[in-house]
Amino acid sequence: MRRLIVLRVLVLVALVPALAGCPSQTAPTPKEEEQMPETKQAELPPPRTYVLDNVGGTALVQLYADGFDKLSLNDKLLAYHLYRAAAAGRDITYDQNHRHALTVRLLLDQILSHPLGLKQETEEKLLAYMKMLWLNNGMYHDRNKSKFVAGFTRDELLDALGVARANGADFSKLGGPLEDIVAEIEPTLFDPLVEPLITNKSPGPGGDILRDSAGNYYLGVTMADLEGVVESFPLNSRLVKECPRKGKCAVVEQVYRTGTKDPKGKWIVQPGLYAAQLEAMIGHMEAAAAYATPGQKRYLERLVAHFRTGDPAEFDQASIAWLEEDPNVDAILGFIESYKDPRSQKAEYEGLVYFKDVETSELMQAIARSAPYFEKNCPWDDKYKKEDVKVPVAAAINVLAGFGGAGPSIPAGINLPNAQWIREKHGSRSVLLTNVMAAARAAVSDSALGEFALPEEVLLTKKYRESVSRSMVALHEVVGHGSGKANPTLTQDPAAYLKETYATLEEARAELVALHHINDPRMIEIKAVQEPEAGKVAYQDYLRSDLLLLRRIKSGTRIEDDHMRATHLIVQWLLRNSKAAEVRKIGSKTYYVLVDFQDARDAVARLLSEIMRIKAEGDLDAARRLVDEYAATFDAALRDEIVARSNAAGVPDFVAFHVPALKLVRDEQGQTVDVVVDYGKDFVTSMLEMDLGGG
Repeated sequence: MRRLIVLRVLVLVALVPALAGCPSQTAPTPKEEEQMPETKQAELPPPRTYVLDNVGGTALVQLYADGFDKLSLNDKLLAYHLYRAAAAGRDITYDQNHRHALTVRLLLDQILSHPLGLKQETEEKLLAYMKMLWLNNGMYHDRNKSKFVAGFTRDELLDALGVARANGADFSKLGGPLEDIVAEIEPTLFDPLVEPLITNKSPGPGGDILRDSAGNYYLGVTMADLEGVVESFPLNSRLVKECPRKGKCAVVEQVYRTGTKDPKGKWIVQPGLYAAQLEAMIGHMEAAAAYATPGQKRYLERLVAHFRTGDPAEFDQASIAWLEEDPNVDAILGFIESYKDPRSQKAEYEGLVYFKDVETSELMQAIARSAPYFEKNCPWDDKYKKEDVKVPVAAAINVLAGFGGAGPSIPAGINLPNAQWIREKHGSRSVLLTNVMAAARAAVSDSALGEFALPEEVLLTKKYRESVSRSMVALHEVVGHGSGKANPTLTQDPAAYLKETYATLEEARAELVALHHINDPRMIEIKAVQEPEAGKVAYQDYLRSDLLLLRRIKSGTRIEDDHMRATHLIVQWLLRNSKAAEVRKIGSKTYYVLVDFQDARDAVARLLSEIMRIKAEGDLDAARRLVDEYAATFDAALRDEIVARSNAAGVPDFVAFHVPALKLVRDEQGQTVDVVVDYGKDFVTSMLEMDLGGG
C-alpha cells in the first residue's frame, strides 16, 4: 500500500495556467506539440506492483499497458493524439456529476499546489478528499451513487485557502469572494443529508427522480415538466426550465457543442456547453486522423461533426463507421452511457483509448463467430430472435487511458453502439479489457474468495476462474447486449418505453445471456472454457457477487447503481423462484450456495425469457414490478455483516486505476522517433498536472 503522499513543494506545475474547467489558452496545438524538442526517454516501469493505495475503501491499482512498445510508430502517434483528445473532455464529466464539482476541484487544486506553511494534518485531510474526488470525477461514489463528505472542516478549508492565496494561488476564475463561494458549496461538502444521491431512481412517496437526484443533467426540471417534451438532443444535452418575465415557462435543451460558422464567420450553429473543451478534443482528433485507417478517419470526422453541431444523426453515423473496422489502436469518445441519469436518457462524457491484445482477441472472435448459434439457442420466444445475425466485431484490448465515464473506474468489457436500431441493422462491437481485468483480479480476487467461498468451492474456482471470468465478460458484451430484437410495432428504442428501469434490465439481460451460454458445449468446442464443470464456477461466483456488492452500500437499504441492481435482481430471483441455490448460515457467516446446477440453468432461462419479452414489448409495468421486488432493496443486517467481513478480510469496496502517461521521444533535430509509456508519475502528481493544465 502506498503511503499517503504529502505535497511539500510550492508549485508542482509552476508554468501551467491554473484554469480549471477550460483548456490552457497558451497550450501548444497538437502539431506544435510533436515538433517541440524532447529527447529524454520516459522512465521504465517499476517492478510489477498493482495496488498502490487504498482511498476510502477504493483500491487504487496501477494499470500496465504491456505490448504498446511493439506497435508501429504510426499507431503510437495515433494513440498519443487520441489519448490527448480523451483527456481534454474530462471536465465535462465533473460538471455533469454535480454543479459544484469543478469549483471544489479548483479550490483544492490551488491549495495542494501551493501548500507552503499549511498544517500537515489539514493537508492530509484535503488530499484524502481530493483523491476520492479524482477517483469518482466528483463527490459521489461512481458505483453506489452516494455522496462522500469531507473529512476537513469549513474553518480548515478557509485557513488553507488563505495559505494558498498568500503563496500566489489564483482563484480569480471562480468569479467571486472565496468566503461566498465556500458558503455556497458548504452543504455539498459537509452535510450528508443534502443531495445524498447523484442518481435516485426510487425517491419514495412524493419524490421526483429528477428533483431528488444531485446530478447536473437537469436544472429546475421535474418529471411532470417533461410531459409532452420532445428532445432533439437526447444524449448530449442538459435540460433547463426557463421562466421568462412574460410568457410561460419552458424546458430548454442546452447542447454540448462547439458551434459552426459559415465562411464569413457568422454563426450557423450557436456554441453550447463546454465548447472550449470540445474544441480542444477536436484539435487532437484531427491530428489523430493523419495516422488513422480510412474507416477510422471517417469515424473521427463524423465525431468532429457531432461535437460541432450536436446533431445526434452525426453521432449515429460515427457509431456505424466505428463498426466498420477493427484497428490496432482505437478510442471511444463522446456522450455514451446513461447510467447516472435517473431517466436513463442523458449520457455521460467518456474517453477510452486502447490497443489490441492480439493473443486474447481470439477468444472474443471465436465467441463472435458463434453469435448466430448462440442467438438461435437463446431461450426466449422465436419472434424476439434475429433472423440474420451479423457476426459482431470483437477483440480483446489493453487500455491506455480512461477518462470521465471510462475512468479512473474502468469497466471490464464494453459493447457498443447502444442504439437498438444500429445493433439490429449494422451489428455491434465488443471489447474485453484484458489489462483492466488482470489488475482488478490482482486487487480483489483472493481476499474475496477466501472470505466468501466455502472451502469446497475454492479449489474449483481457482482452477477455472480466469478463463470463466473472461468468457463471462465476452458473452455478456458480444452476445448479451447484441442479441434479440424488439417488436417491430415499437416506434422508439425500448429504452424510451422502459424509462428508469431500462439500464437495470438490459444489464440483467446481458448477464443472464452469459450465464445461460457459459455451459453450452459450443464454449468447450471453441476452447473458451475447458470442461462442463467450469460452468459451475460462473454460477457460484455470481451468487457470491450479490453478497459482495452489499459491502459498497454503507447506509440505507436501497441500490441505485444499474449494474448492482441487475446482479441483485438475478440472484434474489433465483433464491426465491427456484431450488438452485440456498442461503446457508455457518456460525455468524452467511453464504449463498449453489445446490442444483441444472435447476439454476433452467431458472436462468425462465428469467431471461421474461426480461427479453419485457424489453421487446416495452412493458414498463412488468419492468417496474421486477425491479421493485428483486433489484432495488436489501436487508440492512446482512449488509452490516458483509461490510464487517469484507473489512476484516481486506476486500476493497471498489477498484480504480492509475493510468500511465504517453510521452513523445524526439531526436536532436526535434523529430518524433517514438512514443513511450511513462510510469514515472504518481497518481497525485498526474492528476494535479491534468487539472491545472485544463485536461
